[in-house]
Amino acid sequence: MRSFLSAPVCPACQFAAKSRTIIPVTSRTWAAQRFFSGRARPGPSRMVLSDRVARPPRDAQDRDSPTPRRRSQGPFGGMNQTYANIREGEPRKSFRNQEDRGGGDRRGGQKDERRIKAMKMRGSLATIPYGHRTRTKASVAELQSFDKFDLLPSIKEAISEDALKGMVDIKPTPIQRLAIPTLLGQNIGRRSSRTNNLDQRQEFLLAAETGSGKTLAYLLPVIDALKKAEAADPAIAAYREYFAKQMEAMKEPGYTGPREFDPHPTTARPKVVILVPTAELVDQIGSVAKKLSHLVKFRASLFSANYSAVVINANMYKPSGIDLAVATPHLLASIADSDPNVLSRVSHLVVDEADSLFDRSFAPVTTSILDRALPSLKQLILCSATIPKKLESYLASEFPAMVRLTTPNLHAIPRRVQLGVIDVVKDPYRNNKDLACADAIWSIGKDAVQHESAEPGEVDVKRIMVFVNEREKTQEVANYLVSKGIDAVALHRDTAEHRQSEMLDSFTSTTPMKVTMEKSAVPPPGKGRRVLQNTKVIVATDLASRGIDTLAVRHVILYDVPHSTIDFIHRLGRAGRMGRRGRGVVLVGKDDRKDIVAEVRESMYMGQALI
Repeated sequence: MRSFLSAPVCPACQFAAKSRTIIPVTSRTWAAQRFFSGRARPGPSRMVLSDRVARPPRDAQDRDSPTPRRRSQGPFGGMNQTYANIREGEPRKSFRNQEDRGGGDRRGGQKDERRIKAMKMRGSLATIPYGHRTRTKASVAELQSFDKFDLLPSIKEAISEDALKGMVDIKPTPIQRLAIPTLLGQNIGRRSSRTNNLDQRQEFLLAAETGSGKTLAYLLPVIDALKKAEAADPAIAAYREYFAKQMEAMKEPGYTGPREFDPHPTTARPKVVILVPTAELVDQIGSVAKKLSHLVKFRASLFSANYSAVVINANMYKPSGIDLAVATPHLLASIADSDPNVLSRVSHLVVDEADSLFDRSFAPVTTSILDRALPSLKQLILCSATIPKKLESYLASEFPAMVRLTTPNLHAIPRRVQLGVIDVVKDPYRNNKDLACADAIWSIGKDAVQHESAEPGEVDVKRIMVFVNEREKTQEVANYLVSKGIDAVALHRDTAEHRQSEMLDSFTSTTPMKVTMEKSAVPPPGKGRRVLQNTKVIVATDLASRGIDTLAVRHVILYDVPHSTIDFIHRLGRAGRMGRRGRGVVLVGKDDRKDIVAEVRESMYMGQALI
């Protein structure tokens, strides 16, 4: 025995024996924690089960979290699953790709930023329940004629003779069936108890898809209220009597009295104000109002940067008065700063394109005008093609009693507009969007040549709009298209106001444009470059996508994928207006979200609203 004890011990056994004297063998996990923390913690008894035995394990960093992090279930965790935990339609990613590893993105998180932007794009619009859409569609189905509205006879005559002249089948659109009787207080279609009290200020939001006739939806009841208030105004009745006496006196021979009349009670005091974001919309809505004024007899004036200061001053302060003013917010606010009483008698204020005018770029000026007009206001009407969530939350806090009139197809791009997608990454473009855009325009132009008109060699001119996201890109793309023989111009905020109107005139006119094509658009070698004769192109930002009635546009090219579904709706809404067919083309590059474009395309095909 003594010889056994004195036998030498190997170094490994000695290290193990010393370790056992330092760290008792109770539980290796708890011993390791005591080693790192520096203080002993009592280990659980081997004969007692933990009260957490039925719950999944939690990491130390998740102990204080109310929602524990989901752990990986190991290589056999998916054996009992009843469904595949994968995203449908998403391509399988390679682990070898550095962007797909846990280490992140080589380019500093650009991929994650694109995902965040995509999620913002999906959730940028307020949700309209489909049950509400169905009920709205059924409630207005019976209104098939303007004769059912309680409008003045002169207004009904002006609709067919001036506003909708040349149309064969004149019927109100869905937003007109909703808005006109509600704004008039007529109990047909949609009924609401909040609209019957005429003593309080009434607030409305008119929301309908692009090209659905929203202008007439608010103009007709506003003009009707204007004329009825005019007939009951004693000041205007007294002025008319004074005017008639003065005219009779001036006809007498030997009259030596004053040859000028006193100012009308409405001089520089309009009763109706319509706010729009751009000078083009001022001209567009102003032209509709002036058409109605010929038979209805009211005075409408336009205020924008397209007019000189002398003309603006003369229109505001003309002795015959002013009933209706169509203006941009900044110009009207500057007039109100010099003469605060300009907005003292406004009874109806219309904020057209409300999603833009209550955005951060216009909101301070728009709200300043609204604050000055509120004391005398009887009706506040907001009009928009989309309801962003920011606008929805603003209206809920500032105007909680506002009545919302939304059409069944709100936030849905009409099915008559088809959407095509060009993958710029593939051959022959190799991620060259400029080349893909020019090729798409040439394809449209060459296809139109095959459909000649009655005159031999004469074809229609195709008017195409190309939308980009950045202002600096407009001129660059336009120059490239010109180098490829395409008649293209750039339109952005730095373009002069009168120049913008000139560019858009041919795109808003319904008059067909014809051109006589030469036998060959390809010149002989060395004689020049090829020219596409039957197209006109405007390269623009969102400046040209809001409210402009581009009836002549049938094709829209989205050079850049829009930042949000709101921009999708407005840009594609430039084509297919007033029941016409249209086509949109999206150029998708390597940095664009193809899944978002696919969702928009599927929603358009199914006739569903974008969210």
